[in-house]
Amino acid sequence: MAHSEETAPLADMFRPPINRAMKTLDRSFFRKEIKLAAACVLDQKNISVLQKELDRDMLWVPKVIPITQINSDLLPDKTARGLLLKPDIKVEDETSWGLKIRDLVNKGEIIMTPYQLEMTYRSWRYHDIMAAILPEDEQSEIPVGFSAVGHVGTYVPIHFFPHIAQRSLKAHLNLRDQYLPYKSLIASVLLDKNPTIATVINKLDDVGEENEFRTFRYEVLSGRDDMNVQVKEQDCVFNFDYSKVYWNTRLSTEHKRLVKNFKPGEAVCDVMAGVGPFAIPAGKKKVFVWANDLNPDSYKYLVRNAKMNKQVLDFMLGFCVDGRSFIRTATAGLLKSDRQVTIRPQKPSRTKSPSQGKKPAEQPKPAEEPKLAEEQKPPKIFKQPKTFSHYVLNLPATAITFLPSFIGLFEGQESLFTPHTDVKLPMIHVYCFAAKTRNDDDLKIEKAKIRERVGEQLGYVIEKEGHEEMVIRDVRDVAPQKSMFCVSFRLPREVAFRKRGEKVEGGKVEGEQVEGEKMEGEKMEGEKVEGEKVEGEKVDSDAESKG
Repeated sequence: MAHSEETAPLADMFRPPINRAMKTLDRSFFRKEIKLAAACVLDQKNISVLQKELDRDMLWVPKVIPITQINSDLLPDKTARGLLLKPDIKVEDETSWGLKIRDLVNKGEIIMTPYQLEMTYRSWRYHDIMAAILPEDEQSEIPVGFSAVGHVGTYVPIHFFPHIAQRSLKAHLNLRDQYLPYKSLIASVLLDKNPTIATVINKLDDVGEENEFRTFRYEVLSGRDDMNVQVKEQDCVFNFDYSKVYWNTRLSTEHKRLVKNFKPGEAVCDVMAGVGPFAIPAGKKKVFVWANDLNPDSYKYLVRNAKMNKQVLDFMLGFCVDGRSFIRTATAGLLKSDRQVTIRPQKPSRTKSPSQGKKPAEQPKPAEEPKLAEEQKPPKIFKQPKTFSHYVLNLPATAITFLPSFIGLFEGQESLFTPHTDVKLPMIHVYCFAAKTRNDDDLKIEKAKIRERVGEQLGYVIEKEGHEEMVIRDVRDVAPQKSMFCVSFRLPREVAFRKRGEKVEGGKVEGEQVEGEKMEGEKMEGEKVEGEKVEGEKVDSDAESKG
């Protein structure tokens, strides 16, 4: 029989005591004693069988273990394991016993004894405790949702859960105004009731509201003031300081979806790469990635994460410059760069003898040597293309305004693409915010507005949505009235080959680089950019691009 312990509401007698005047969490206040009946099993070998037979009569309350040790003078040995029964079953009132209980008592398989159930703070769930603390008029939407960032790591002991092995998740709350007076209580209970959480924070402003790096101000409500986390996504490991960079665990599905479009051996330009949620998995699948982020901390962790994940640094170059100039300088640099990565096949492992440690005379013959043909498999050579197959612009608040950098990007270079070669013009994947839609008609209207916004920036409207021309995806809701979208389209020839400096509607000159803008730390033309050594292997690459 299934029991919905985590979601079922508690009967009144099992609810915690109420204290709506509590301002600081007092765990000792939450204590209650309840008189119950217990069916003590005389032959402990039968405990599992009798549990099934008395399932409908047993006590099923969240966080209360229904099988416990009973001490009573009524028992032959003064102690035995017993099954806790529902509160309407009374030891002194045999009419309250079910037929099954009566039958087992008559057979001498169980003895009915009284039991005093002691419930403490640890006996109740987060929602139960908060319902006993918050004012009644604030209980319609008790804060229960939070974003958990990181993974279970090294445990630092806290007073109430000494048995828990590890804690390192960061719980990120976004409390509504009416719950701010209770933020300390909410955070303390949340920390206690979620054994993998080490820190609870509350966001003080919207992402990107205060700066262009998409970071936000926060306050630590409970736990350690340590925002260093490790996240695992798409078989990759990411380390970063959550307070200094942007990361959203709820975008993991979107990260995976887009990376799936990248093919091994292609080149991808990740303009706002962050700590690498697109770039690192792409590099791992042997895609050449030129990854950039203007935030110096994001760039630091981007490079660090590339080193942590096997072979990624072989395929990735990191930059820390303005995204608008990066689109042009990276495109020019890739065209001039000659780079290749050689992947050698792993040597087959030798089979170890199962009798290792025995006397030499008793050991079997050593395993046969691998065939020569297997050892001489040729290495795979990946040569970096001259053009990017994809550009990723993941800065939803402003990414659409970066699209003018694509105007005239390949002016005079028509010979690089179809019909002169088999190479198609690149796909552009740009993220943006738009109004939240509630039905298909609203979605069509909002997509049309997005298409117009893209057209205004390109000086060219892509009329058709669908196929390669343009696909607009509703990624996720980010606020009650706002959603995040991804616009994917193949760069139109009319935009890519337009003469630079050509005036479009409004008299604005598009496609020109900002005067004096330079890629910091960039090598001069003709010099070789040498990557750092990682575990004894040297990564060489050319990253020639003119600022």
